[in-house]
Amino acid sequence: MTRTKRTRRVAATLVAGAAALALTGCGLQPATSFVPAAEPGTIKRIADLPEDAHITVTAKNFTEQLVLGKIAVLAAKAAGFDVTDETNVPGSVAVRQLMTGHDADMTYEYTGTAWLTYMGHKEGIPDKQEQYQAVRKEDAGNGLTWLPPAPMNNTYAFAVRKEAVEDLGGITKLSDIAKLPAEDRTFCVESEFNSRADGFKPMLAKYGMQLGGSGDGAIPKGNVDILDTGTVYTATDRGTCNFGEVFTTDGRIKSLGLQVLEDDEGFFPAYNVAPVLDSATLKRYPQLEGIYDQISPKLTDAVLQELNRQVDVEGREPVDAAYDWMVKEGFITK
Repeated sequence: MTRTKRTRRVAATLVAGAAALALTGCGLQPATSFVPAAEPGTIKRIADLPEDAHITVTAKNFTEQLVLGKIAVLAAKAAGFDVTDETNVPGSVAVRQLMTGHDADMTYEYTGTAWLTYMGHKEGIPDKQEQYQAVRKEDAGNGLTWLPPAPMNNTYAFAVRKEAVEDLGGITKLSDIAKLPAEDRTFCVESEFNSRADGFKPMLAKYGMQLGGSGDGAIPKGNVDILDTGTVYTATDRGTCNFGEVFTTDGRIKSLGLQVLEDDEGFFPAYNVAPVLDSATLKRYPQLEGIYDQISPKLTDAVLQELNRQVDVEGREPVDAAYDWMVKEGFITK
């Protein structure tokens, strides 16, 4: 990134900082921007990299994004870049503006978020490769390059407490719910998911069920608890309902012993995460592709569940969880 770009970025940084302070007042603590030294491992220092080679990494302000943002910063540092850590930006729109305005050089973004939220398409694409290719093609016109996505797919899902699986006939997939007695088809969902065009009611329809009414697929309205964000996980674990709406990489799935049901009819859109780079920056430093392509295959649902759990359950800093994982995988060394 040029120094001119860095100057233009100051206003956006001040706005993001002010918003972060407002969030602190609401009890949400912004993550520290400190990142420990990252020595090369399998990520090598780029030969002949100019001394003033600089990139800005940005990320949103929720746990998974903070972890991914720190991974991106550590990788760039190990490769020899001077890195501006502009993670912990409040909201998807602000991060998107930093990228499309070319005031940031790299972020981790979700294919489904880009397709539905940024690009305004009404329906997502369940096939992860098709979704990635569609997003990559459309965003090329915005001067952004999407590298191949990671296996992790932070999409919607339904989970059941593991101790109830046998009582529910060994349930493993969403299509099994319609086979249960009506009294066992109990759900906990967030209000947004309950009203989304790609949310609860369309999902039920896809799997041969409907809210209210009568017949084999009927779900009595009293079987559905609409809860605040975050309480769905604990309510599902406590048996308030049999099936709770979750995000597939949330650390609470592991810590609470929940089991995610397979979306065997492919209803939910793909939300695979991928490195997104400013195309001009990538042209200037093509080695960045090889750096982030090393990391992506290792970013699975299980890995992000564990890293998210360390932060949300154990209270670790996102940068510490990211750093230890990068060292463990051999990408960097202490």
